[in-house]
Amino acid sequence: MEAVHRHGVWLAESLQRGPLGGPGYERLWQTLTHMGDPKASMLLLFPLAYTVHGRTGVAVLWVAALSEWLNLVLKWMLFGERPFWWISESGLYLQNPPEVQQFASTCETGPGSPSGHAMVTAAVWWVVVFNTASYLYRRTHSLLLSSLLYILYVVMLAAVGLSRVFILAHFPHQVLAGSVTGFILGVVLSRRVPHGRPLVFFVCTSVALMAGALLLHAGLSAVGVDLSWSIALARKRCARPEWVRMDTAPFSSLTRDCGALLGLGLARYWAPPGGWALPRAPRALSLALASLALYHVNRLALPVRPPGLFYGLFLVKFIMVPQVVMVLAPGLVHMLTHRDGKKRD
Repeated sequence: MEAVHRHGVWLAESLQRGPLGGPGYERLWQTLTHMGDPKASMLLLFPLAYTVHGRTGVAVLWVAALSEWLNLVLKWMLFGERPFWWISESGLYLQNPPEVQQFASTCETGPGSPSGHAMVTAAVWWVVVFNTASYLYRRTHSLLLSSLLYILYVVMLAAVGLSRVFILAHFPHQVLAGSVTGFILGVVLSRRVPHGRPLVFFVCTSVALMAGALLLHAGLSAVGVDLSWSIALARKRCARPEWVRMDTAPFSSLTRDCGALLGLGLARYWAPPGGWALPRAPRALSLALASLALYHVNRLALPVRPPGLFYGLFLVKFIMVPQVVMVLAPGLVHMLTHRDGKKRD
């Protein structure tokens, strides 16, 4: 693996020192890595997809949660170094260190293999691209137009993957493994979306995912595997302490996924059958209100001590995401437009 890691460091250095690595492009690379964040699938893509097509929106949230949960399990089992700490820990660059730098998004605390950004992006965007391409082909019968969406899908995966290498968060082989695994998950999971399932299904699924991860964690710890090794290395080798955030810790991913699925079940239980029947303009208003609300929900500062309180509040935060998108925002818009209609009558 040493040769693979050295090649990854060389690629990261080439990207940072190349024509697309200057100060003017750093913001672009960081924007691309934020677009691939699993959190972005729930806070940005899910509201947009649900507003355009409710079933696709549910599929996006379902696939995002399951693929990120599986990514967490794989990371616990496969470990995987990250470039930003491996460069120093390997001891290979004492005489000639690479000319690379870290960024605010670099210092993630989980193991590196496979890349969660690449895996979740590949899975979730496959759902969107496949559904959109199928719809366009039914309407236009144009293979060219449908094919363009799949080309954009590949380009986006490549851009997100390179951004992860650029900021020293992943090695190229971790990005490739995440992309391939995510694509397979997207194809498989998109065919098994629980559109009409009752609340108890989502409650049981959320509990099962939480219990399964905790049992795996306890089992690995019992046989002497230190699953906090990556957190210690991230804190040790991160260029700035404030860049090490609890919301990148493995248990944050677990609570986010379980919270999103539990919230999805609650939202489907509270929303009217078939969702709110809103015309195009009110749906756009609902999306704007939901996006604004989720922006402020995401910005809520949570206490990091004790950790149990942080993870509990983090769970609640993502339980709220489907409520805002599927119940509160469209319900408010429906109430306002319904009243306006009554007044005009």
